[in-house]
Amino acid sequence: MSTTQQLITISFVVLATVLTRALPFWVFPAGKETPKYVRYLGAVLPAAVFGMLVIYCLKNVDILTGSHGLPELISIAVVAALHKWKHQMLLSIAGGTVCYMLLVQLVF
Repeated sequence: MSTTQQLITISFVVLATVLTRALPFWVFPAGKETPKYVRYLGAVLPAAVFGMLVIYCLKNVDILTGSHGLPELISIAVVAALHKWKHQMLLSIAGGTVCYMLLVQLVF
């Protein structure tokens, strides 16, 4: 890639980043009420994304072979316990991921 092409690419990346960061402030200014559908999406999307993550992670688990899904089951229990205890989604996901990786690498 030539220097000109690199500068053009960097310019477009910077422009796209600035636009995506500024767009919500232009569409929903501070003095204007947030539309009802946006508030609804803000309320339901976190749980929907978490549910999709669970389904995606468990779609290929075969309970009839290998470790019979025990690392996944134990990690799900860790996620549920962490979330019940601290109510922090990021901590729950990270804790379950670390638990799963340790189980798969060291135990099963």
